[in-house]
This record gives sequence, C-alpha cells and structure tokens, in this order.
Amino acid sequence: MDILYGRNPVLEALRAGRVARKIVIAAGMRHDARMTEILDIAVARSIAVETSPRHRLDDVAHTEHHQGVAGYFHARTPLRLEQLLERARDPALLLVLDGIQDPQNLGAIARTAEACDVDGLVLSRHRAVAVTPAATKASAGAIEHIPIASAGNLAQALEIIGAAGLWRVGLDAAAAERYDHFDYTQPIALVVGAEGEGMRPLTKRHCDALVSLPMLGHVASLNAGASAAALLYEVQRQRGFARR
Repeated sequence: MDILYGRNPVLEALRAGRVARKIVIAAGMRHDARMTEILDIAVARSIAVETSPRHRLDDVAHTEHHQGVAGYFHARTPLRLEQLLERARDPALLLVLDGIQDPQNLGAIARTAEACDVDGLVLSRHRAVAVTPAATKASAGAIEHIPIASAGNLAQALEIIGAAGLWRVGLDAAAAERYDHFDYTQPIALVVGAEGEGMRPLTKRHCDALVSLPMLGHVASLNAGASAAALLYEVQRQRGFARR
C-alpha cells in the first residue's frame, strides 16, 4: 500500500486509475477544484473518505506538506521491460535512469518526461531511489501517467533495448558530441546517470552514442533533472513537438 499526499499526486493517481482504499482529508479544509474532483471520483468509485484533524494527517503522510489530503493506494506493479517496449509508439522514446538517488530529482525528471510524451521510464532496482510518495509529490503526480519498468541489471536491459532497434544515447559530461548535434528522430532510449557521478562505466559501454551539454559557466554540470529536461526537449524539438 502506498500513502500518497498532496492534491495533485492524489488526483493524478485517481485519474490514472490507481485503486484506492481510502482518502483522508483535513478537517475544515477549503475545497478547490482539485479537491472537488478528488471527492467526486471517490464517491463515483465508492472509495471511503475520512475527515481527520490536521495533526493526525501529518502522521499519516509523514510530512506537513500534504495540502490537506492523503490517499491509501494499492502499489503499482512495474512492467517487464519487454512489455514496455511492446507498448512504445513509433518512433520510440524511452528514458533510462542509472542510479538516481534523490526522490526530488526523480520527480522532476518524471514530470518533464510526462510533458515530453516519453513512452516509459526504465529504473535501476539497485543503488537507486524507488517511486516513493516524495518522488510522486515532486512530479506533481505526473509519474502516475508514465509506464515504468524496473531492471535488476541495467546493462542487460540496455542490451534488450538495443536489440529492439532503439539507439541508446547516454548523457556524459566528457562526451565530444554536443547534445543538439545528434539525430533524435529515430527510435531512442536516453540514458541519464546519477547526480554528480553520472553513468556507471558498464552502463556507458552499453550506449551507442554519448552526448554532452555545453557548460559556459563556472560549475561543471547540471543536476540530473535539469540535464534530462534539456535533452528531452531537444528530442521533441527535432521531432517537431508532434504527438505520436
């Protein structure tokens, strides 16, 4: 069971069809359009709604930043990588994350990925953050709409992705090729590494191409969320921002 909190995460989980057992709202809270829709969906699906003192809701959500609502949801079951590839549209666009450990970064990446019409995320199962309520909150609920596959061995996953006909393009600060000089109109799997460390060497060796973002200031790199956003929007720029 996942306890999601915040108006957007709870609403987007309901919109995405996640099964909920109970919605808890803070007593005396003002209802905006999002809360009204949350309650309307709960009534339509016979989901229990409980009113609770705010301090108890703090305990339920394990944070004070719940915006007056939390929901008990059945956990999402990750797809198998093969299922994710079968569901990808043409030209495919996957985002592979290697060792992202900050839930805020994962949430930011997911929010951009959803906005850029990504077919799905491939997450490393080891040495990486899972899709936690904090990541869901950071994504403003966008991650609820993205298919996700979990990989125990990312190198093997990249081999499967390559065999399916996708170009595996890794973001690497030391790469000679600039990120906007590559052709992203073909089926693509973008690979983004962890904050600070970047991709692991084995992951890097399983990429077909490596690209870099030019850095004109004093800092050496952007964080993973900002880097992924720049790369994803370059993909969609080249594709004419066309829905598939």
